[in-house]
Amino acid sequence: MKPYVICHMLMSIDGKVTGNFLSDESIATSIERYYEINRNLTKDALALGRVTMEESFTKGLKPDLSKYSNEEIIKEDYIYDSNYNYYVVAFDRKGKLGYTSNIIFDGDEGYNKMMVIEVLTENVSSSYLRYLRELNISYIFAGKEDLNMSLAIEKLNRYFNINNLLLEGGSIINGAFLKEDLIDELSLVIVPLIASSNDKSLFYESNIKEFKLIETNVYDDNSMYVRFRR
Repeated sequence: MKPYVICHMLMSIDGKVTGNFLSDESIATSIERYYEINRNLTKDALALGRVTMEESFTKGLKPDLSKYSNEEIIKEDYIYDSNYNYYVVAFDRKGKLGYTSNIIFDGDEGYNKMMVIEVLTENVSSSYLRYLRELNISYIFAGKEDLNMSLAIEKLNRYFNINNLLLEGGSIINGAFLKEDLIDELSLVIVPLIASSNDKSLFYESNIKEFKLIETNVYDDNSMYVRFRR
């Protein structure tokens, strides 16, 4: 069993999802539309890569592990709360993210009061696991050195009853989901800008996948919304 995965992104004409174009004043209305669509999409959890999680919610906070022993402990899944109504899943391979709470609070209702789940590899330190446990943050393992996305989302479904997962990651995590054929739907707000050549694309890695167009909307600001389904 796996969740239904929707990759929801704001994208330039040339397929970029991160970069300076996102701060251009001309697309302010499109950005708000993107958040409004987020609020209306059915979801049990939001999936983010480490960089997006850090930039958007943890604001660069580094974990202070000085008081925790790094003596080896059994690396097994730790489930704090499996009955919460809305999670944020941080794909944090080596355990780098810092937290002050197991709940993320945000001014936008689409992102407010999310309970944190960390997805880790066995490369993570024992001190980081003790740190997460003290904060009552659930964590699951999905691979020894590299993340196995298929295993991760199967565990999310099995342990936390996550049936609808909204993926709003950067190029790397989006590409990892696509590579393992885990994206069921693309939800894209496309803005009328060309991004810089240094900006990151929707998928860092990709191969040929066929999608079917199921919805289009064109707006007065020359942006558009498109949905594709596998």
